[in-house]
Amino acid sequence: MQIWKNHDAAVQQVDVLLFEAFSGLCLANTIEPLRAANTLSGRVLYRWRLLTLDGAPVLSSSGMSVAAHGALSGLGGDMLIVMPSYGFASHAREATARGLRAAAGRYEVLAGFDTGSWLLAHAGLLNGRRATIHWEELERFGEAFPDVQAERARFVEDGDRVTCSGAQAAFDVMTHRIGARHGQALRLELATLFMSPDEATPQDVPMARARSVVRAIRLMQAHVEQPLPMGEIARRAGRAQKDLEVRMKRELGATPRAVYRRIRLLAARKLLKETALPITEVALRAGYQDASAMTRAYRAEFGLRPRDERKA
Repeated sequence: MQIWKNHDAAVQQVDVLLFEAFSGLCLANTIEPLRAANTLSGRVLYRWRLLTLDGAPVLSSSGMSVAAHGALSGLGGDMLIVMPSYGFASHAREATARGLRAAAGRYEVLAGFDTGSWLLAHAGLLNGRRATIHWEELERFGEAFPDVQAERARFVEDGDRVTCSGAQAAFDVMTHRIGARHGQALRLELATLFMSPDEATPQDVPMARARSVVRAIRLMQAHVEQPLPMGEIARRAGRAQKDLEVRMKRELGATPRAVYRRIRLLAARKLLKETALPITEVALRAGYQDASAMTRAYRAEFGLRPRDERKA
């Protein structure tokens, strides 16, 4: 039983509008979750383009040159992310505002990442909306644009406008949106891929609000080779088993048993791709005493056998 949703959802086109001195970290935290979602799902969920106003190459704040896929004019899609980062005020010109206002009619969602909120507000595209910006600019942002409800938050979604407060928050926005469209199980998989499972790291399960769900997932991640009974997981998480099932189903769209199985199979897939261990050993390390049982579960979850995964 697979625990993703929207298997037939249309491919999303996400474009990033870059300006001189954009943050390379912000760009990576925006694009890498999309790339990983495609890789982990085994199909194209997202496509992306890097744009500039005129289609010319652009330099990041660290001097990295990026060749644009094209100019903003005439293009459209599901989401346009405005990313100026450093020196953003110098880009708040009428030509920029005019280009963004025109783009608002061609994109379903407009987003301002890091200091991109400033350019959207300057173009009048955040009037009457809630929005945030990098914390250093929040006070000035509120003063400059009184028609915008400035909020101190990691990210804000207000209808078809999305704003976030910096490079790290860009990752939160993208994984949040991926989870909302394709299921929290995929969001969990992205978190497992990019974040440390260290107990001291509170963000390793960013999609779970209930502390008992977070504790349960951490227990699952810590006991892959020797799986704990579900009743023990619930007890250590501080909940009755039925209560944990209800909470996890509400937050992740799947039962604890299904989530635990996927965590173990993700561990198996990582070993298949990154090691030459025999499949019988991979099965043991993923908590399966019988390799054939893991093979059946793996095929049900990912659509192919472990040996075919390794060949691919």
